[in-house]
Amino acid sequence: MPASSYTVAEGQAQDSCEHIAQVATVEPSTPGQCEDCIREGSRWVHLRLCLSCGHMGCCDNSPRRHATAHWHASRHPVIRSAEPGEEWAWCYPDELMLVPIEV
Repeated sequence: MPASSYTVAEGQAQDSCEHIAQVATVEPSTPGQCEDCIREGSRWVHLRLCLSCGHMGCCDNSPRRHATAHWHASRHPVIRSAEPGEEWAWCYPDELMLVPIEV
C-alpha cells in the first residue's frame, strides 16, 4: 500500500505523521515467516512487514521481537501487520497507529 493510502488513526495525541512519506511498496523478504526466526530456529506469534525494505519480522508478543529489533537497527520507521485481515500500520518514532484511508 503506498504512503498516500495511510492516515493517523482517530483519537491519538497527534493527527499527522511525517514518516508516512517513507512508506514504499515492498515485497516481504520471507512471505508468511519471520526471516530472523527462520535463521535462528526460534518461533513467532504474529508477523510485521517493514514498509521501507520488506523485512518480515515478528511482533513484540513473540519471544525475540524481531520487527522492533529491525527498527532499532535500521531506523525504518513504519511497519504494517502481515496478519490476514489486518491492514493497520505502526510508526515507531511517533508511536502512532496508522490506518488505511477510506475511499
